[in-house]
Amino acid sequence: MLDILRKYIKLLLDNTVLVCRMIKIEHSIFALPFAYMGFFLASGGWPGWVPFVLLTVAMVAVRSFAMAVNRLFDINIDSENPRTRTRPLVTGELSPLFTFCFIVVCAVIFVFACKGMNELCYKLSYFALFWSAFYSLTKRFTSLCHYVLGSVLGLAPVAGWLCVKPEFSLTALLFFCGVLFWVAGFDILYATQDRKFDRSRELNSIPANLGLHKALTVSTFSHVNTVIFFLLAGLSAGMGWIYFSTVAVVGGILIFEHQVISADDMTKVNMAFFTLNGVISVLLFVGTLADLFI
Repeated sequence: MLDILRKYIKLLLDNTVLVCRMIKIEHSIFALPFAYMGFFLASGGWPGWVPFVLLTVAMVAVRSFAMAVNRLFDINIDSENPRTRTRPLVTGELSPLFTFCFIVVCAVIFVFACKGMNELCYKLSYFALFWSAFYSLTKRFTSLCHYVLGSVLGLAPVAGWLCVKPEFSLTALLFFCGVLFWVAGFDILYATQDRKFDRSRELNSIPANLGLHKALTVSTFSHVNTVIFFLLAGLSAGMGWIYFSTVAVVGGILIFEHQVISADDMTKVNMAFFTLNGVISVLLFVGTLADLFI
């Protein structure tokens, strides 16, 4: 058993770059800051290294699990989409068997990390795995798949909160809603790139089902809700002027995001998707910390 484990770890290390490409490790910037926000808000300060490390390990594991499941479920779809044909599973650089083993390892690590936090996190860990995997199937039957994805990432601030304080709160719920609409809004923008392909494969997305103009409107509506829920979450948590000023800046970034993208010019979708939204998550985290400690 130990020999098998050593061989798998060596194989994993040899394929580290390919694995990082498969799970898009750089996209961790979207969820991890919100998990830390919930973590610090629940504790009102610094609760110690042990829960911090456990939360970090759990977040990396469950995100890696979800992305690998998505790639494995969508391997046939990705092989036909010109935008995704270079993904490691499609090219054969990573095998389905290796990916399945990677999924199992990530799931086990996640469950054990949650068990180290507290009993509630452990019990909820199985639901979190199920919901993270379920997202990958939703575009096959509903155009609300963007909001399901948003709900998956929306669990990040809830997870951070429960890691320190194993009880549900209004603040964590409001942050969940804020992240849900934020992610859904920018995922709709990202999905505009595949709207023609999705129609040809009878896959569901708001851009494919409603068209480009309506998709941009729904995305804007979602981001208006994002700002509202972040403001309400701040009020619920008793935050101060630094936090609310940060939310105002976030609102300005979201307005700019929708200014640089239009039905007539979609060339800046990737910039809006990754760069601007990466700034939003980090900025809101920094603003939250500054408000708590200053």
